[in-house]
Amino acid sequence: MAVLISLLRGVNVGGHHKIKMDALRALYGSLGLRDAQTYINSGNVIFRSDARDLDPLRKRIEKGIEKNFGFHADVMIRTCSELRKVIAGSPFARRRDIDPKKLAVLFLAAAPSPEAREQALRIEADPEELRIARRELYIYFANGMARPKLLPALLERTLRTSGTGRNWNTVTKLLELAERITSGGGGAVSGKSIG
Repeated sequence: MAVLISLLRGVNVGGHHKIKMDALRALYGSLGLRDAQTYINSGNVIFRSDARDLDPLRKRIEKGIEKNFGFHADVMIRTCSELRKVIAGSPFARRRDIDPKKLAVLFLAAAPSPEAREQALRIEADPEELRIARRELYIYFANGMARPKLLPALLERTLRTSGTGRNWNTVTKLLELAERITSGGGGAVSGKSIG
């Protein structure tokens, strides 16, 4: 049984699409997903599943959210191994001038086409920096995230796929929690919100 990390798009942002984390964990349980744990209030769920094909699982979770909460939320799912590669593959990892509080990862629903990637990389956003991996965008907000030039909506339109962003601290914490569960160390009480 694999430990998976799901990231919901646009949940509990600006007073819209509100979901209580205990209700979200209950939904995952009702879908046959085990040991669901949430991290902070932005729709991060770590859980266990026997599913081998993650696309039908993603669609099942999205349908469950729509049925139970009355709105659609895109869901991105990553395995522990994939999340580990996201962290290890950060193009900003070796730079000493990077403040982790200003670094974010936009997790995409699908890998963008080469043409869409080129278009996104041509967006003028100085001093912000954008790097594109297969299904992730790394964005460094040199002046902070308060008024970014690289808005997620602009990037999604350009790349022709939806995505959801998480700051670097959240990304690394999600991997830490998922690996603890994978190793059997727990680290949190099953079915609880962490953080």
